[in-house]
Amino acid sequence: MSHSKKISTLVLVRHGQSQWNKENLFTGWKDPDLTEKGIEEAINAGKKIKQTNINFDLHFTSKLKRAQRTGNLIMQELGEDIPTSENKALNERDYGDLSGLNKDDARKKWGDEQVHIWRRSYDTPPPGGESLKNTAERVLPYFENIIYPELRNQKNILISAHGNSLRALIMYLEKISEDKIVKLEIATGQPIVYKLDEDLQVISKDIL
Repeated sequence: MSHSKKISTLVLVRHGQSQWNKENLFTGWKDPDLTEKGIEEAINAGKKIKQTNINFDLHFTSKLKRAQRTGNLIMQELGEDIPTSENKALNERDYGDLSGLNKDDARKKWGDEQVHIWRRSYDTPPPGGESLKNTAERVLPYFENIIYPELRNQKNILISAHGNSLRALIMYLEKISEDKIVKLEIATGQPIVYKLDEDLQVISKDIL
């Protein structure tokens, strides 16, 4: 008889639209709330996840309310009260001096090319902030030490977080190169469902 591998489910959701997404501002570690549209996106994410009939054991989120609220709205839709861990390891990338600035104003101040490098290079941080590489350096140890052991125990896990903290995770799970990951767009409120084996190899990926 072949030994059947243990399978767990990991669902990643980028928070719904925040007030600052709407206003085209660099957000980072600043803490604006969801817009009406963002609330709708989170509720819709919950409805989509509910149709998959996944029973979640744990929910992980960041220290920022847009991600926490997205997770809470999803759990309300699921009708489940899932134990939740909040950790700043899952926070959005810190945009440093760009935080709170309109993206167009930033381009006027520093030039298109420089702002593009800060936004889309892997390892060039904006002044006073983090690169995607720096973000990965805090996301991945947390994932490996705290979340991975739970997945190995066949726990089904929901992570509600941010564009860049999720990019770091997806890069790791799917073994995506540094130059490709910076181009990966993650839509707000769109659940990504991974089936993983006990060695954290991706068996399947569905975007709901």
